[in-house]
Amino acid sequence: MKDDRLIEMRVFKAVVDAGGFTAAAVRLEASQPFVSKVVSNLERRLGCKLLHRSTRSQRMTREGERFLSSCNRVLDAIDHAESQIKEGDPLGELKVSAPLAFGLDQIVPRLPAFQEKHPRLTVHLSLSDNIVNLIDDDFDVAIRMGRLQDSSLVRRKLCHLHRIVVASPDYVGKFGRPVTPEGLENGQHNCLMWRGIHQHMNRWPFIINGHLEHISVRGNVHSDNGSSLYELCLKGVGIMRLAEHLALPALRRGDLVPLLSDYVVRDDTAIYAVYLGEGPTKPRVRNFVDYYAEIFKTPPWES
Repeated sequence: MKDDRLIEMRVFKAVVDAGGFTAAAVRLEASQPFVSKVVSNLERRLGCKLLHRSTRSQRMTREGERFLSSCNRVLDAIDHAESQIKEGDPLGELKVSAPLAFGLDQIVPRLPAFQEKHPRLTVHLSLSDNIVNLIDDDFDVAIRMGRLQDSSLVRRKLCHLHRIVVASPDYVGKFGRPVTPEGLENGQHNCLMWRGIHQHMNRWPFIINGHLEHISVRGNVHSDNGSSLYELCLKGVGIMRLAEHLALPALRRGDLVPLLSDYVVRDDTAIYAVYLGEGPTKPRVRNFVDYYAEIFKTPPWES
């Protein structure tokens, strides 16, 4: 008995993921009429519209959203079953979210070696300093930095996370060094500021007179991503509290200099991989997390 339901699921998912019938046909190495016919037959068999189509765009109906969720579960289960037989070679799509600066600096350069080890995996990497919702935004795993909120997500610590107060030699040459942390909040110095969901990071911790205190720094440049703040710091615009994966190499190169070292606080935070905890961990997720956990066991930027 012929059963084309799995083909229909894969074609429908490809249309949604690719954003159209023509792009899905290219991804599936099939013809556009075939893709269109499969989706039309699927809608006819189900008795409802899954996609609203126009000449310029398409969007899923509510029925389409529910069906896509079911498709993902079924296709994931099939991929999981096959991967258990061929454990060393997981297959399917792996959707990863990572912070912009850390992703560019640490995740991207090591991704080719991961894909060489797992050629049947298709990796979708999204770099953003926004915090994604793994379920709503359809991600398998996310790299997160700092303290995590309590959640149902599984977390695996990749390495510790420390930040250093730094500025460029040009900035120090023009404006001098802050003598005490208080100089960062009274307008004596310009600090590079986070905005949006990360603006809590504008309160910098210091040890002052033997006590932990948080200084609300001030500055005239605000950004919602760390890469732009880092570039501005290198160009002498202001002072930054910078993660060590960028700070330590820049200090060694002489591009930046440390500030307020006598007041430094060693952060009790970390870099984590987080993923959904329902059911067994997907082999593709486990392989990805294991790969980067091994790399960051001894953080590369420390050597």
